[in-house]
Amino acid sequence: MDSVVLLHLLHGLAPRFAWRLSALHVHHGISPNADMWANFCTEFCARLDIPLHIERVDIAPLRADHGIEAAARKLRHAAFRKQSCDFVALAHHADDQAETLLLQLLRGAGIRGAAAMPVLSKVEGSVSGSAPATVRPLLDIPRGTLYEYAVQHALQWVEDESNTDERYPRNFLRHRVLPLLEREFPAYRSTLMRGARHFAEAAALLDELAQLDAQDQAESAVLDVSRLRALSPSRARNLLRFFLHRQGAPMPQEVQTEQMLHQLLHARDDAAVCVGFGHWQLRRYQGKVYAFPALEAVDTGSAAHWLGERELHWPALNMRIAFNRVLGSGISLAKLQRAPVTLRLRSGGESLRPRPGAATRSLKNLLQEHHVPPWHRERLPLLYCGGELASVVGVAVSAEFQAAQNEEGVLVCCEQLDYDGRQNYLL
Repeated sequence: MDSVVLLHLLHGLAPRFAWRLSALHVHHGISPNADMWANFCTEFCARLDIPLHIERVDIAPLRADHGIEAAARKLRHAAFRKQSCDFVALAHHADDQAETLLLQLLRGAGIRGAAAMPVLSKVEGSVSGSAPATVRPLLDIPRGTLYEYAVQHALQWVEDESNTDERYPRNFLRHRVLPLLEREFPAYRSTLMRGARHFAEAAALLDELAQLDAQDQAESAVLDVSRLRALSPSRARNLLRFFLHRQGAPMPQEVQTEQMLHQLLHARDDAAVCVGFGHWQLRRYQGKVYAFPALEAVDTGSAAHWLGERELHWPALNMRIAFNRVLGSGISLAKLQRAPVTLRLRSGGESLRPRPGAATRSLKNLLQEHHVPPWHRERLPLLYCGGELASVVGVAVSAEFQAAQNEEGVLVCCEQLDYDGRQNYLL
């Protein structure tokens, strides 16, 4: 009902503001009625002459680790990030906001979590950096008001049968707790929304403090341990949480945050610090902090073949590799055309001469000299032309394959992606 009302409202407003409006339905395939819901969306959008895209997703690979709700949410937000538009409008309303705030407090969330849902937010984790913003224009409107609008305009909608299943915490709050709360506190929606705004303001102030503490690393993908060491414990925790949020990581539990700080600050300098939280990892290498989705084991025998395309996806590593044509730098395109080009992983014993006149160096030494973190090394693509190692992607090009001045060359870079297509790290 909420989404039907929102689309009807936007359809009425679009001509006035010259908006180009389209609709997205994410088909999770969870319910036996999922196909019927998709058909309803198709018919409704056809009546309003609104273009509709149905995104079919498979929650099976994520369900065991995340549960149904979290898996569906992750895939839904991945679908949002892929849309070619300025804004994705969602139909969350005041009742949703009250439920979200209570759920967050019951889970022991911090200030950021208690801020609940913002009216406007930038979608995090975009590979291209151009993901649409999310807007919730109905956030201060009670569900009852939306229902009255739907009835007044004779709108039809479908109900998800899972909304009545009180085994889900949100449904338990909605059907059992909030009706009791409304009897004693009729204005609880606006009161809780006011509280969420206060939490949001406090979270923004904490972010400003973290940016001051981070100094020049506020937007960086790494964080110097020295920044944390120079702060009081509470400010160090705040900076660490700010850093994790910027990487798109889930917020760790309090005990996990303490464990992270203890290991980052007190483990031996040569210790391989790795703290898992959820499906993420926090690591330390050469005095710097890294955070990223947990990496699965790789098949060292995996290979990919390059046939001259601009971009190549390596499924075994879920890696995107770009081949950019340049002049006077990179790998000589002419020399690459001498033999088949393949991408492989380390198997041991590789070596390369990084520049004319230099000594041949072992790959192990090259990676250490370029400060490549250990967990990246086993996933680092090696580009071979025939049986010759032409380049260690992101590290060095063999002297024998370097493009000469005014010669066409290829710059190779790769992005490790996580399960829903977001950038994990860039080499």
